[in-house]
Amino acid sequence: MKNILSLSAVALLAISITACNDNRRAKNYNEKTLVDDQGIGFIKEAHEASLTEIKAGTVAQAKSQNPRVISFAKMMVSDHKSMGSEVKKLATDKYVNLKMDTDTLNPEHQQMVVGLNKMSGPAFDKAYMQMMVADHAKVIELFRKNTDNRITEIKKLAEKSLPKLNMHLDSAKAINASLK
Repeated sequence: MKNILSLSAVALLAISITACNDNRRAKNYNEKTLVDDQGIGFIKEAHEASLTEIKAGTVAQAKSQNPRVISFAKMMVSDHKSMGSEVKKLATDKYVNLKMDTDTLNPEHQQMVVGLNKMSGPAFDKAYMQMMVADHAKVIELFRKNTDNRITEIKKLAEKSLPKLNMHLDSAKAINASLK
């Protein structure tokens, strides 16, 4: 009887130690984020920016007749899908809760996309390209601020993304300047 009791106690202890040793599961269960408020803000804003560029780019591909605008819009959708995937992975790895419906834009960006949808022709092209210039200027500032983030993964993503975002801004400015 003593041996059975001892073996049961040892087995229970072994199970308890194994269960407590899984920090990832414990953190996930508690949903405790691994970044500070600045990191949470960066991840959420970068996610929102990518969603906005994808939605607006999709609209531009459907509505524009200008080959340069269409080509730019395709690049936006492709590049921001890739960047969005990286941001989502970072959010998952750091336990940052993004919106449950990841296809929903915030009201300001939703209104911009709806406004674009109501336009056509050269007015659409001009509005879309102006939106791209303004949005990319804001996003570049967000990423630039986070190149010195204390969270290594955020810092690396910001540094890696800045050259592409700057190229997007330069292209948007050039196309916008060429439109009448």
